[in-house]
Amino acid sequence: QARHIGVVVSGQLHVAHDDGTEGDLGPGDAYRIEPGHDAWVTGSEAFVGYEFESTTAEQFATGS
Repeated sequence: QARHIGVVVSGQLHVAHDDGTEGDLGPGDAYRIEPGHDAWVTGSEAFVGYEFESTTAEQFATGS
């Protein structure tokens, strides 16, 4: 699990946190998602976001 800080460019993402809170993200939304979550794309458009948390961005860019 990783921390995510970023902004949505396109698509929709649903986020469910381990504490029971849930929310949806869409184009133009800024986000901070702490460890302890699950997330999935909703709709047919690919989710694209700019990730500003450097450690997380580096991890996802390398696929590790």
